Amino acid sequence: MNVVKLDHLSLVVRDWRAARDWYMRHLGLGLEFEIPERRTAALQDDAGLTLFVAESDEPVGPRSCVLTFQVGDVEEHHRRLAAAGVAFECAPSKRFWGYGAELRDLDGYLVYLWDERSMREKGGA
Repeated sequence: MNVVKLDHLSLVVRDWRAARDWYMRHLGLGLEFEIPERRTAALQDDAGLTLFVAESDEPVGPRSCVLTFQVGDVEEHHRRLAAAGVAFECAPSKRFWGYGAELRDLDGYLVYLWDERSMREKGGA
């Protein structure tokens, strides 16, 4: 049986540079590479998953993708981002998916933040 590994995700965005900067500044993704002539940046997390942010002139449909990021401490991450002016849909709390915070990126994609300890201690049924 072949083992399948999710290699990358691609998001269509309004401004690839703004999206690149948002994910790097607020979620700590690193820049893997850019292709300015294609208005695309490749961002990478600590596990090697690449998130492509690509600008398009085409109209984009509803933002149905949910991105889930594991952080060291969801409550501390929430405090830091809220202090920097990032608006949250939901502060860290028990959600249908466990325990964490919810926000939207610059293009309206839903982003969940969680950490192992809080999920284990506060996210149970």
